[in-house]
Amino acid sequence: MRIAIVGLGLIGGSLALKLTEKGYPVWGMSRTPATCQQALQRGAVQGCGTELAQLARFDPQVVLICTPLDQVLTTLAALVPYLSAETVVSDVGSVKQPIVAPATELWPLFVGGHPMAGKSLQGIQAAEAGLFRGRPYVLTPIAKTQPQALAAMKKLVAAVDAEAVCTDPARHDQAVAWISHLPVMVSAGLIAAVSQEADPAILHLARTLASSGFRDTSRVGGGIPQLGLEMARHNRQALLTTLCSYRAQLGQIERLIEGERWDELLLVLQRTQQEWQQFPVNQPRRVPQDLGNEEG
Repeated sequence: MRIAIVGLGLIGGSLALKLTEKGYPVWGMSRTPATCQQALQRGAVQGCGTELAQLARFDPQVVLICTPLDQVLTTLAALVPYLSAETVVSDVGSVKQPIVAPATELWPLFVGGHPMAGKSLQGIQAAEAGLFRGRPYVLTPIAKTQPQALAAMKKLVAAVDAEAVCTDPARHDQAVAWISHLPVMVSAGLIAAVSQEADPAILHLARTLASSGFRDTSRVGGGIPQLGLEMARHNRQALLTTLCSYRAQLGQIERLIEGERWDELLLVLQRTQQEWQQFPVNQPRRVPQDLGNEEG
């Protein structure tokens, strides 16, 4: 299986490293020659170019579009003249509803994808072959998705040591709004709130004393601003739903503290402790193969 990766940042570069490690021929595409050079030096790809027309010579069987979300559809449209009729195409974007249906109209062998892995650092220099090990890799087939395309993507997911999870785009977008997009906004709000401390001495002290608790709850809010903006723009309604629910929960906690209703607050904290245990986020795990998807 010959694989082309368009966009050699953290995700694209990590996919390239792992697939090359597994023995697949991998061709990379990047807008900048410097990134191509880094990818070649790291052994992530066997060839790399800056012009999509160069893909025709490689004749890939699978193309992974690892560009920013805003560029997925335009990149696919530009790719179409250089693809063979049997080429499977996928993306890695964190929002699927605005992408999957129009992409499938552009290219019938398209399958929406979203590897649930990442790091605070970005770029090919941060890429690592083991990034996806044991992590869910979501595939979002729809009624028009071709079975052979889905089968090819499941094979690729297994090759990067991830676990394929099939669900529809709408369920995917609501789920990631809860566990990915909402945390970015909450974390950004926390950083903004702390930074509004009026007393410079207290603000300096707070920054000095900040340890693992603040680090863990603020990390994603201190990430790349463009990624957070893409989440909000493209998953707007699902994100607004989660923000509304979160605001209601904060309001409840505020009222309990204001009213000195300590027994009730304790019950809330005991419940959240139990519910937290249902999220084994720090452990490699096997995940269900199908989460509410009729086509997959």
